[in-house]
Amino acid sequence: MLQFFEWYYPADGSLWRHFKNEATRLKNMGFDSVWLPPAHKGMDGANSQGYDSYDLYDLGEFDQKGSVRTKYGTKQELIEAIAAGREVGMQVYCDIVLNHMGGADETEIIPVKEVTPENRNEFVSDTFEIKAYTKFTFPGRGGQYSKFVWDYQCFSGVDYNASSEQNAIYSIQNEYGDGWQNVLDLENGNYDYLMLSDIEFRNPHVRQELKNWGEWFIETVNCDGFRLDAIKHMDPAFFNEWLDHLRAKYQKEFYAVGEYWAPYDLGSMLAYIDATDKRMSLFDAPLQGNFFRASKENEHYDLRTILDNTLVQAMPELAVTLVENHDTQPLQSLEQTVEPWFRPIAYAIILLREAGYPCIFYTDLYGSKYRDVGRDEQEHEITLEKLEALEILLHTRKHLAYGAQHDYFDDINCIGWIRQGDEEHEKSGCAVLISNHTEISKVMYIGEQHAGATFVDYLNPDTEPVTVREDGNAEFRVSGRSVSLWARPV
Repeated sequence: MLQFFEWYYPADGSLWRHFKNEATRLKNMGFDSVWLPPAHKGMDGANSQGYDSYDLYDLGEFDQKGSVRTKYGTKQELIEAIAAGREVGMQVYCDIVLNHMGGADETEIIPVKEVTPENRNEFVSDTFEIKAYTKFTFPGRGGQYSKFVWDYQCFSGVDYNASSEQNAIYSIQNEYGDGWQNVLDLENGNYDYLMLSDIEFRNPHVRQELKNWGEWFIETVNCDGFRLDAIKHMDPAFFNEWLDHLRAKYQKEFYAVGEYWAPYDLGSMLAYIDATDKRMSLFDAPLQGNFFRASKENEHYDLRTILDNTLVQAMPELAVTLVENHDTQPLQSLEQTVEPWFRPIAYAIILLREAGYPCIFYTDLYGSKYRDVGRDEQEHEITLEKLEALEILLHTRKHLAYGAQHDYFDDINCIGWIRQGDEEHEKSGCAVLISNHTEISKVMYIGEQHAGATFVDYLNPDTEPVTVREDGNAEFRVSGRSVSLWARPV
């Protein structure tokens, strides 16, 4: 899978056209699916990344929030981009943001209780009234596609009182409950509330409207699945109902992967999988956290533990493995950027092992350059170079990384594994060796079927080749702080 966007992609309306033009090349490179960013209009109009949902029905068609197009282009360009991806044989997954909405068209006087930010179950006031931005009428759309009006009964919380101009977290006292919704994440007591106007899934009219929207969206853009945003802040029962409805109606197993971002909390992720009865995959946030720590700790990190407490280790069939995404980029709220020296190592781990569904990040394929303000409130210029090794790793995954896998996780600073190859893929089989310290070699068994064969290091072509011994073993080498990929020349 390729995540075909990044946080700092230019707000010039070009992304949908960019993907349409790249679809054939990406398929030939080895990508089977693509994850596209939120397609709807956000509260910041043409500058919105889409995670501040305003109008789910506006895919770049109506003059709302200061623009017709979204950051990524127009509705027609989106439809053409998805069609181009599917035409070359790629699955297209669309980013769906249903936890919250922002940029309301009108205010309402609504009853609330203020809560302690660190413990949202603790009320610090009795019920009182505030002026809140909770009424969405979408005047620019004028009722086309849906006449549903969102008001405060459709939301469980807000964080701004327009009367007093005060920021706080307010639990809305609507007819569906006087507290937060049931979510599995217990951070801050209850992590239902994340941002903006938090959607109330206990309201049956809301659930029905979102089913109606899901049908309209599928029939409009013809996607193959979804990336589901911020699911740890939502009642898992909603997505059970929503996914079951769409899958039953269209008799199609729409692929779904959820963002339950818990870098060092595998238990919570497994609990979510249990609550949703394996209806969706999850991004392997713990693995990405391990990559981040390993890249920072250098030779002090025990490489033997790189897969410990990860989803790909515990439940590989539902693990979407990744090295970076838009939230972990520099200066973002979940910043957890893997150091450049470790990125080829991390990609070798997710691409050349048999378990997991690897997701490649846009900047590692295309690079990125941008200026932004950091936590120190100073402007920074950041350049991210594209990862030159990535195309080699993708090619190897598609053509050579087959057969039985044997691990050599037997050294703190050097680990490796082999794929023995199979009869279906000519010259398949490979050996991977990783070091986070000094140059080292390791004898690994690649299989007697390779006896006498010459193996070369695809990532370091100037390295002296090795010959597999009669017993199927070979001594493979790797430079310090590096990864080597050994396979037969093709």
